Amino acid sequence: MNIEQIVGELQAERDRLNIAIIAMSAVANQPRRGRPPKAIQKAARPNRRRRMSAAAKKRISQAQKKRWAALRKKRAKAA
Repeated sequence: MNIEQIVGELQAERDRLNIAIIAMSAVANQPRRGRPPKAIQKAARPNRRRRMSAAAKKRISQAQKKRWAALRKKRAKAA
């Protein structure tokens, strides 16, 4: 074998490797489908708890009591 033939084979191998690298890069840069892994999900959102004010709790409580009273009234009327 002469040196020119070896150089030619090495260049051909380099070209094949470059094509493979380009193909793998294209696959790696595609967006991921589906749900992200849990580690990424946890990192994306902080673990903060929402706090409800006393006034908001009172409004919700009063509204629910009003719903229950209406339901009891409806049941009493039907009976």
